[in-house]
Amino acid sequence: MEFLPMILLVSACVGLTAIARHRGWPAPLLVTGVALAAAGLPWIPEFEIDSHVILTLVLPPLLYSAALDVSLLNFTRSRKHISRLGVGLVAVTAGVVGLTAYWMVPDMTLPAALLLGAIVAPPDAVSAAAIGRRLGLPRHVMTVLSGESLINDAASLTLFKVFLLVIGGTALTVWDDLEIFALAVVVGVAVGLVLGVIFHWIRMHVTDPVTETMLGLLVPFLAYIGAEELSGSGVLAVVAAGLWIGFNSPKTGYAARLTERPVWSAIDLLLEGVVFALIGLQMKPIAESLAASDRGVWSTVLVAVVILVVVILIRPAFIFGTYYASRSQQARRMRARERLEARARSRARSRGRNRFAGRRALPTALVEEPAMNWRELTVLSWTSMRGVVTLAAAAAVPVITDSGLPVPGHDIVVFVAFFVTIGTLLLQGLTLPLVIRRLEVRDLGQDQRDRQEERDLLTITMTEGIEHLETNRAELSERYDPKLIALLVNSMNLRLARQEDDARTEEAEDRGLDLAAQQARLELRRKMIRHQRDILVRERDRGTIDEEVMRDVQRGLDAEELALDTSLLHWDRA
Repeated sequence: MEFLPMILLVSACVGLTAIARHRGWPAPLLVTGVALAAAGLPWIPEFEIDSHVILTLVLPPLLYSAALDVSLLNFTRSRKHISRLGVGLVAVTAGVVGLTAYWMVPDMTLPAALLLGAIVAPPDAVSAAAIGRRLGLPRHVMTVLSGESLINDAASLTLFKVFLLVIGGTALTVWDDLEIFALAVVVGVAVGLVLGVIFHWIRMHVTDPVTETMLGLLVPFLAYIGAEELSGSGVLAVVAAGLWIGFNSPKTGYAARLTERPVWSAIDLLLEGVVFALIGLQMKPIAESLAASDRGVWSTVLVAVVILVVVILIRPAFIFGTYYASRSQQARRMRARERLEARARSRARSRGRNRFAGRRALPTALVEEPAMNWRELTVLSWTSMRGVVTLAAAAAVPVITDSGLPVPGHDIVVFVAFFVTIGTLLLQGLTLPLVIRRLEVRDLGQDQRDRQEERDLLTITMTEGIEHLETNRAELSERYDPKLIALLVNSMNLRLARQEDDARTEEAEDRGLDLAAQQARLELRRKMIRHQRDILVRERDRGTIDEEVMRDVQRGLDAEELALDTSLLHWDRA
């Protein structure tokens, strides 16, 4: 591929995405629409897509960026619901769609039809999460959406790998399939965690934010390629590494956190736009191939419409059925456990002793998944928009497999994947806000509770920070002027009383200090910020605050420390 056309394509994607974001339009739809229109122009060059490169270059950074933002604690609490949707629903969707395609397309083999099912199986939560966040969806619903989008990609691409092997002539039994899946999960998670631990250790010892950010850009590719080389799931490796690094990110320096987030946001925007544009440009040769085949365009469109309907309908059926079945089973287990404990207590009392004295029961939130009502389940059922993963997987389907065998119905596989993606974005992406508003599935008090948690958390950090200064006053007085320590304690007491940072008061206090004293004061404040950050991590690990609230407070501390470092640098240069 020549460089100039690719640069022009990237520039056009960025420009169209900027217009869409400014207008509040769905960026994928605008980019795809323009690409479809441009595909018919004679002077538009043909872009060839390498099936191996697209998965390696596009998916890892997108998945890693998403995993960094997911709350690991919330993910763990909702793991049952996430695993059902991320694995069970993907398998069921792949099977039902595969059988439907096999029944409707005579010249498509069953492995090729199941390959199509695996490609269209995973929903993409990017657009749904953006809409839900804007309209105030409850946090546990948002957690399920985000967590599902990470897990379902791994399940889908593992099935993709299995069915592509079968198409290539590899004879696999059901036990072989299960072995491949189990190996993919174990190796993928292990590689991701090992790499995450190594990278976190590096971050703890590297102080250059630019170097940290550059190393961070390599992590998703190292995780994906390393796991794939060991027959593991590259997707799970990337997700595991991202979850571990994101969870431990508050323990590292603030500068890299402030630097890397805009970088990953820009990469997400660029890659998603390019994938949608490339698939849109590929539709012209695909349509020409379909027109020349025995199936014809309209029969293929009919197949695509039926599969789109199947994809949309199977999600609510699965979600409602499995959720209530799981809740019923969980209620039976709880009642059985209560009966056993009651009998044990009765026997213990009859023997004059209580085996359960002093024993603490696990909190309900840690043993049960968060409950959902029918309105929340309905909204969750309507978030089956397909996205960049489906398109990237479709683009990665080779015309000829590595063994030299053709993929039956290659053109229809790509077309249906494109049709389902655009169809779900149009039908569900554009109507999801209306569904959320009509069903009133909004937690309007979440922001208020978050602000209250932030205030409580700031009170804890300021109070313990003052106690830390008082406890270590003698040791600090050996390095800093005792008057500066008293001034900082007084300032923090004033902040604690007002619950806000009054910058004008600090400026008034600083006017009476010379340059060296002001620098010493800022160094003391930096120590306090780092101590406050340790308290944030402690409270998060205890489960007393939500991780998203912790990150909001952390961003405020990071920004304050950046301002302090900038002031110190300015004075050093002066």
